[in-house]
Amino acid sequence: MTQKPKPLHSIKVDGPIPAHLARSIIEETLRAAILDGRLPCGTALRQQDLADLFGVSRMPVREALRQLEAQGLLSVTAHKGAVVAPLIQGDAGETYELRILLETEALRQSIPLLTAADHAQAAVCIEQLANQHDYTEIGRLNRLFHMALYGKAPNRRLLRLVEDGLNEEERFLRFNLEAMGLGNLSQDDHRAMLQAAMARDVEGSVALLVKHLNRGVEVITRYLASPAAQSRKAAR
Repeated sequence: MTQKPKPLHSIKVDGPIPAHLARSIIEETLRAAILDGRLPCGTALRQQDLADLFGVSRMPVREALRQLEAQGLLSVTAHKGAVVAPLIQGDAGETYELRILLETEALRQSIPLLTAADHAQAAVCIEQLANQHDYTEIGRLNRLFHMALYGKAPNRRLLRLVEDGLNEEERFLRFNLEAMGLGNLSQDDHRAMLQAAMARDVEGSVALLVKHLNRGVEVITRYLASPAAQSRKAAR
């Protein structure tokens, strides 16, 4: 009988972990494994299994799981404990409504404080996105572009919430872009947003961002309702 693969076996731990760094190392290691798909949606993460894997007590594991739950990467259920959260599903509209509220405010706060280096970083992301065919990189570069524009917002708690939403989108794009059949994504929206940001046109930038996110939710909602998406969901 073929044994079912255990997702935790994909995680490699090199040597003993310093006690004072245990929580952050566990958090970052699990976060990377969730984002790149080594820990798929629905995977149960039991504290004792993780403590054994990392060679630590359950306390830093518990703290790391709480941080990942706060980032929306884990959900806690009554019988399974911590479980890797699902990707964007039928609530895509609600998800993007919240993203619009958070990201427009972050953009408003950030634009007056952006530097030429921030603009240049966003431009590099656009250039790389325009020539990128790897779906994993597309998701990562899309997140980095948006954070280049939002990153100077002084409200750090707002930025954490914004990045949580972008992380969720990155995971979704990583596993669904190919099935969505989009190929190379147009960078016209991103270029227009960057030009408005460079001109310090706050309200113009916000209007472009809203248009961009609304276009995204239309595409994702249409895909989630398609037979292709339904079959992929049933196969999980």
